[in-house]
Amino acid sequence: MKRYERLNTLLESLAEKGAIDVDELAEQLHVSAATIRRDLDHLGKQQLLTRTRGGAVANAVSYDLPLRYKTARFASEKQRIAQAAATLVRRGMVIGMNGGTTISEVARTLATRPELSAEHGEPAFTLVTNALNIANELIVRPHVKMVLTGGVARPQSYEMIGPLSHRILSDLSLDIAFIGVDGIDETGATAHHEGEANINQLIVSRAAKVVVVADSSKLGQRAFARICELSEIDTLVTDAQADESQLAVFKEAGIDVIRA
Repeated sequence: MKRYERLNTLLESLAEKGAIDVDELAEQLHVSAATIRRDLDHLGKQQLLTRTRGGAVANAVSYDLPLRYKTARFASEKQRIAQAAATLVRRGMVIGMNGGTTISEVARTLATRPELSAEHGEPAFTLVTNALNIANELIVRPHVKMVLTGGVARPQSYEMIGPLSHRILSDLSLDIAFIGVDGIDETGATAHHEGEANINQLIVSRAAKVVVVADSSKLGQRAFARICELSEIDTLVTDAQADESQLAVFKEAGIDVIRA
């Protein structure tokens, strides 16, 4: 197991249990206790946990796994999802995106599609996003017109939230919106953080077509804050491991399901 995979596992275990033990983790991950202690010290320096004698406990803050530690999870599935989602975009479109690892893959894929290269100095598409990491990656692409929403940045997700984001989004119209979610079930799409969910709601409301991109681990899951109902979603792009019984719920709701 690579180090970033261990860090993922440590943080996920901490989020689930609230406290973790060095010896138990060393046995579980088949590494030495010294390795686990170094990993915990590394995460502690980033204030993602508090070290204790023999382990660590979660900080007394709202706990959400930071984006930089999520990138390795279901990486191949997310790349396939991104490839499938990118085919829904045509030249000249105005595209909305929130943040997250799967959405970031969609943005990278769009930026490198040959058929969306620059023509006569004109941008191939306009991208409206509240995600700083996506803007940072695509701003150097001359064929992408980049619009940032503004707002207050969340360090866990690099997404901008709050009233300042509303001012920009409420004046824009989107041809298509790609929305990453923390969960989607029969009640709709949801996110862990209410501020992010609120901005995502606005992105959805401004789009002519709404596409949710979610790997199979998100299906049947429900997070804290609602983004939108199933009736507001046009397309779901997920991976080939998705359970057919879960997909049936979305198909019955009239959603076009794409398995990548």
